Amino acid sequence: MRTVLDFSPLHRSSIGFDRVFDLLETAARTPQPDNWPPFDSVKVGEDQYRITMAVAGFTRDDLEIQIQNDLLTVSGERKTDHVGEILHRGIANRPFTRRFELAEHMRVLGATLRDGLLVIDLKRELPESLKPRTIPIGAADASVSEPRLLQGQAA
Repeated sequence: MRTVLDFSPLHRSSIGFDRVFDLLETAARTPQPDNWPPFDSVKVGEDQYRITMAVAGFTRDDLEIQIQNDLLTVSGERKTDHVGEILHRGIANRPFTRRFELAEHMRVLGATLRDGLLVIDLKRELPESLKPRTIPIGAADASVSEPRLLQGQAA
């Protein structure tokens, strides 16, 4: 049984988070039919992340990584099969597609395939306009008058 989440109280007190609430509602509604291939997602630095997928038996030519509108899609389909009669198939070779919704300003740095593990490195790169900045405080100017007390107020 799936728990239904009500985000309406958050809508009342939050402004500009519509996309976040939409993502949460979509995630709550979307069934996860297949957990294959297994993967890890790790934060490896301040703004750096890594996705590691177990794709044993797949070659570079069998895998495809695409990014479009903050959606990272990893898919795989084995193009060649073993030569000879298969007596037992224990290594999965079925086609797959995994989707990862990326936050804004995430960039894929690269991907490597080694020892049956596909590693995708990501980094959040905020534009200069969104980075925190310090506002300098200027010196008092002689042309700016001091605040005056209103009549009847004590100093």
